[in-house]
Amino acid sequence: MAAKAKKKGGSFIKQAAILAAASLLVRFLGFIYRLPLTNMIGDEGNAIYAGGYYIYTFLLILSSAGLPAAISKLVSERIALKQYRNAHRVFQAALVISTSLGAFFAILLFLTAHQMANLIGIPDSYYSILTLCPTLVIVAIMSVFRGYFQGMHTMVPTAISQIIEQVFNAFFSVYLAWVFLSVNVPEGLTKNIPLASAGGTMGTGIGALAGLVVVIFAYSLIRPYLLWRAKRCRQPYEESKRQLIGRVLQTAWPIIAGTAVFSITNLIDMGMVVNILQTTGFSEAEASALYGQLSGKYVTLTTLPVTISTAIATAVLPSIAASVKLKEKKQVRRKMALTYRISMIISVPAAVGISALGPQIIQMLFPRASDGGMLLTVGGISIIFLALCQTSTGILQGIGHIKVPVVGAILGAITKVILNLLLIRIPSINVLGAVLSTTGCYLVAAVFDVIMLSRRTGTRFDFMGSFLKPVIGSIAMAAGTLGSYHLFFALIGSNTIATLLAICVAIAVYGLVMLLIKGIVEEDLQTVPGGGKLIRILKRLRLL
Repeated sequence: MAAKAKKKGGSFIKQAAILAAASLLVRFLGFIYRLPLTNMIGDEGNAIYAGGYYIYTFLLILSSAGLPAAISKLVSERIALKQYRNAHRVFQAALVISTSLGAFFAILLFLTAHQMANLIGIPDSYYSILTLCPTLVIVAIMSVFRGYFQGMHTMVPTAISQIIEQVFNAFFSVYLAWVFLSVNVPEGLTKNIPLASAGGTMGTGIGALAGLVVVIFAYSLIRPYLLWRAKRCRQPYEESKRQLIGRVLQTAWPIIAGTAVFSITNLIDMGMVVNILQTTGFSEAEASALYGQLSGKYVTLTTLPVTISTAIATAVLPSIAASVKLKEKKQVRRKMALTYRISMIISVPAAVGISALGPQIIQMLFPRASDGGMLLTVGGISIIFLALCQTSTGILQGIGHIKVPVVGAILGAITKVILNLLLIRIPSINVLGAVLSTTGCYLVAAVFDVIMLSRRTGTRFDFMGSFLKPVIGSIAMAAGTLGSYHLFFALIGSNTIATLLAICVAIAVYGLVMLLIKGIVEEDLQTVPGGGKLIRILKRLRLL
């Protein structure tokens, strides 16, 4: 029995590692292409790009963002009970829902593009909005295939499709932005920033189409086996498509609602930041540039480390759902503890490191548009709370309490609106108010989710192992990072080289301190790609 439990745990860890590795690569590629894109279109172009992209993201959430989690949960539960035919019918029902909703919101977005652009106060985002309309349908369909694979406890098709999607996205976003930069240039200007921004968003759709082709191909390879298994299986009853459509929607809507509330926070910033800044004396161009720093630099960089937490939460959801269905209480608690620990081991040092080297990182990455470093210094801490939100949400959805994160998200959104109104209008704070309000939003939501999860499961959050030890390691890391940066900069005189070397020192210091204080254990390293080799090396050095 113990060996069986260990095997299940190992499978969960392996799938989490696969998705985490793919997500890291995807985020890295996404981050890399934003560098030349930002250097081409600047902070103003980032604001236009974000204007279209955030509206698209919000409608995408309403149409399909909750489906992968809902499908993976429902499919995983039925597979655990060997109801393979019902599991496949969940997939079919979800495909009907996603295609219908994706098409509806794509048409809606197309018909209201002008009004949407004017509503958010960025009229130039009209073309960016238009280019994203077809992407709503493509991603909606792709999300169903990914959710089905995840429910079958295989993250490989999702991981490969994400990588292919981002490769195409990165190439075509930069290429099309470069092409449109010189098309129909307005008189008196040297480049057409609105069209270039639309070229950037157009790459998103091309990437999504490539990702869809990959998951459909993967499904076609195993479809004969799935149909054969579904036909042969014996199950007590067969759920109708109407029943399953209702269950998919019933499971998905709280997930959609919770995700949508957090997406609304981006729309809140888009609507409030520019307008409030203009009322306090900033010109329209200055306000747009400040918002571009917020969306194109702060949001891009602070969401990068949370990729790991998101991937782990995605992997843990079907795994925990299956364990709950099979009444494996010890496995549920073990997976919860491991998920939190891995999430914080990565997120806490990322938050501290980004805060410590905020201006230097911005100068290194955006040499032609180097403003905005203070946003990272002040707002890096939000990474911790966002990671807690993502992790808690995945666990809560897995154990069936899908409505709890919705309440947490609503409380966080209310906090954000209030803090935006209070802080942004203070001239000395200006756009930093949006950063502080984002931190407050995630803090409130994270605390609420963790408390409610503890009450629902009777399992306390491991404060020492999951939080305090990473904080201790991160404090030591921050001291080593800042000291080494100033030393390297004094010796070399290059911000880029000094920053890169300081980051290397940070990783080494944090890893060593965490090993010494037992903040990282063997089970944690198994979630890292190549973790087995790393474990053997550390054991030889007697650090593990």
